[in-house]
Amino acid sequence: MPPGHRRAMRDIEHCRTEVLGGQVYICPDCEQIQYSYHSCKNRHYPKCQQDDAQRWLDGQQQLWLPVPYFFLTFTLPAALRTFALRHQKEIYNILFTASSAALQLLARDPRFVGGQVGLIGVLHTWARNLIYHPHVHYLVPGGGLSYDGRTWLTSRKTFFLPVKALSILFRAKFRDALKKTEWFDQVPKEVWSQDWVVHCQPVGNGVAALKYLAPYIFRVALTNRRILKLDDGKVTFAYKDSKIGKTRTCTLQAEEFIRRFLQHVLPKGFVKVRYFGFFSSGKRQMLFNIRRLLGKFCGLVSPLKKSNHNRPDFCCPKCGSLMRWLQHLQPQSRPPPYKQILCGD
Repeated sequence: MPPGHRRAMRDIEHCRTEVLGGQVYICPDCEQIQYSYHSCKNRHYPKCQQDDAQRWLDGQQQLWLPVPYFFLTFTLPAALRTFALRHQKEIYNILFTASSAALQLLARDPRFVGGQVGLIGVLHTWARNLIYHPHVHYLVPGGGLSYDGRTWLTSRKTFFLPVKALSILFRAKFRDALKKTEWFDQVPKEVWSQDWVVHCQPVGNGVAALKYLAPYIFRVALTNRRILKLDDGKVTFAYKDSKIGKTRTCTLQAEEFIRRFLQHVLPKGFVKVRYFGFFSSGKRQMLFNIRRLLGKFCGLVSPLKKSNHNRPDFCCPKCGSLMRWLQHLQPQSRPPPYKQILCGD
């Protein structure tokens, strides 16, 4: 088990408990005592990342363009998922590199856009029932900047790029990158002749798609509210079946539930949100030129509403009066993350 998985298990177990320390509050009216323990701040625990997701969403307003947007998805074939689990960092990086390069290359074709496009990419590794399903979503403005930097080239409103050609390019670039690794020969040869799944759909101004992506950037796989029952060593959770559009339930042994969850814990330091084209940090001058070309349309009110991050006052759960801080609780020394248990020592 990778160290990051053990760290995630330990942090989630101790999150908001006396192990991490916290604060003690008292109600001046009814003398009710209330404990508020610290968060683990692990990026794989959904309960600790809600504010971060909203802050990221607010920050995207600096990149937003008043044009139609498209939502593209590049999915890793099933035959490569075993290798992805064993070599997560390398395969995820190749997935980003190959898909973004294929998308930008095809967009340069004057039959489609004919210029430089911008991409916001987000890695997902799960399906709604927690199975391992690595794929990358891209949110892309419907158009690009001409190579002389003087013209905004608008794509068609309901068509951005041909997915069949995009799939072939994606597969070729992924293969070229994988050839540079020592385990290329272990990949079944038939994977290079099958169709790779790529989707592309218009999403209006893109706001709804961006709000869909934001929560998944700062959490893994599922939220606490989807867990319906813990009984007799089994976990039951709800998920939406996209094929039938209805909510279903899944019951797993606790060990299998933990295994599925940990598949989606990313390597330490891995960046799951990436920017390409004129959205990349090194090309923000190009983005400034685009805003200038779009002129008065950039003066419209942004469709993304900023939220107030100020925390509400801490009120007494018994009488509703404002609680008063009483004392600070020091964190306890935490044990090693499951090392002895997992190794059987």
